[in-house]
Amino acid sequence: MVRTTPPRPVNVVAVFPEVAEMARTATRLHPRRGHPTVHDSSVGGPLLWPADEAWPVCAAGGDHEAYELTTLADVRTLRRILVAAWARPRSPRTNLLTAEEEAVVDRIHDGYPLRELPGGPLPMIPVAQLYARDVPDLPCPEGMDLLQVLWCPFPDVENSSSAMHLRWRRSADVTDVLRRPPEPAFVGGEDYVPFPCLLHPEQVTEYQVNPETHPELAERFYRWIREQELNYDGDLSIAPGWKIGGWPARWTFTDPPAPEYWRCEECGAPVDALLTIDSSEWDGASGSWRPLEDDPDEPGYPSAYWATMVTIGRGYTLQVYRCTNSVEHPPLTFMQ
Repeated sequence: MVRTTPPRPVNVVAVFPEVAEMARTATRLHPRRGHPTVHDSSVGGPLLWPADEAWPVCAAGGDHEAYELTTLADVRTLRRILVAAWARPRSPRTNLLTAEEEAVVDRIHDGYPLRELPGGPLPMIPVAQLYARDVPDLPCPEGMDLLQVLWCPFPDVENSSSAMHLRWRRSADVTDVLRRPPEPAFVGGEDYVPFPCLLHPEQVTEYQVNPETHPELAERFYRWIREQELNYDGDLSIAPGWKIGGWPARWTFTDPPAPEYWRCEECGAPVDALLTIDSSEWDGASGSWRPLEDDPDEPGYPSAYWATMVTIGRGYTLQVYRCTNSVEHPPLTFMQ
């Protein structure tokens, strides 16, 4: 099913033509629960990975930042139980789960002692796979048509760029696919395990008026926003949810780093926004971005606004930046 972002409440370019210079296109990925294959663009799905190519591992080895431990098998079991429970009819005042299901869920929520986390490298897990044919704003290097994103499923990914791995490739080159990728013995919580989703990409236009680069325009623009009692951050600027390209997610709980940090750690080249990983597809402040096809009251698990079941920090975003000089260089990431 396609997903369609409603028109913005106000056409800011009609009021301030200068803002057109600050437009960027972004592709909202609109991940929704599905059963992706290696040939699909997906979040949390299997990757078109060559059987003879090494699988990425976490650089932190056994020194992961961890506050809880669970396993991928337990996460999958928990989700299967909840998907089935929400799908079956039940009478009023009837428990969502059966007694047997509650026992399994309680056991999974108990987790495992942190001391059981093994030392040595742990395999990363798939986060996203994006084919250029599906994602208009995907900045593929020449000759390549596929981006694969993996990460360490621990809190490390929120504060360490080395916890994420980007792999660009030419899909036609992969003739022998790795059928059983290695998996880590433990993960640092369900929040770091994306629910398998198919994508419904949609290109949108974003605007960002920066007071530092356009002070005079910004003063007039934001004064008008206040006078009109508009919600600039929530309705008129940057699209929420998972997306490729566009403007980076806005900074929420902290200020942006100093300019010297906005460069590739490998070569010093400028970086540009590549992928935004969001904790929800919309929220109370950005509800106007909810696609027309999504009913916020529709029952089911997981809900459309939290289809990936990924939570960054306390509901923030993880912004992934790419080196503009070389696809071989590691990404730069910030929790924003």
